[in-house]
Amino acid sequence: MSTREVLSQADITRALTRIAHEILEGNKGADDLVLLGIPTRGVHLAERLASLLEGISGTPIPTGAIDATLYRDDLRRQPTRSPRPTSVPAGGVDGKTVVLVDDVLYSGRTIRAALDALSAIGRPRIVRLAVLVDRGHRELPIRADYVGKNLPSSTSERIYVRLEELDGDERVSIEGGVA
Repeated sequence: MSTREVLSQADITRALTRIAHEILEGNKGADDLVLLGIPTRGVHLAERLASLLEGISGTPIPTGAIDATLYRDDLRRQPTRSPRPTSVPAGGVDGKTVVLVDDVLYSGRTIRAALDALSAIGRPRIVRLAVLVDRGHRELPIRADYVGKNLPSSTSERIYVRLEELDGDERVSIEGGVA
């Protein structure tokens, strides 16, 4: 199968920097902002975004993780995976602007599950979605508010996000499809 790189490390950094600026513009600053990453790579992306946001605004951004495993509607079809810890910043999410962060937006089912998990822990004022890659093929009416790269793809292709913290290198690649 052929594999091609669609985002380099520099491209990922640029995309996250742009997303950070868009979040601040859309939120009119960093007040009452909470970032929640969806494991696994979304957590690391949320931490990076929080660092970028703090660098731009001068305000520390509370960051956590929200595991949606037990809220998924496809557990019977997916291989069993262990739930990851959910960690909510000390101030909670009630009345806050919560930005869910994930690496790839595909069918929308992970995000739907994350929204269900979020509603079980609090009531945010507003929820936004930031993704590094939006590949299309939605099965649910969900769209990202902040997108690093729109990457139209075939359902026979796979998107791989590699991050330095987890994989030792950094890139986004696409594999498969028609050669």
